[in-house]
Amino acid sequence: MPQMAPLLWLNLFIMFSITFIIFLTLNYFIKVPNKTKDLLPTPPKQEMSWKW
Repeated sequence: MPQMAPLLWLNLFIMFSITFIIFLTLNYFIKVPNKTKDLLPTPPKQEMSWKW
């Protein structure tokens, strides 16, 4: 079996690395984040009157 030249291995590594990076960026940016319809109402603050 003939062996591949080192430059061919380098070309393959660069090609697979670029496709992997493109694949990861597409997966990251293609998903649209879900927007919350409305925020949950904040609970009312209980005012405490301190009598010293």
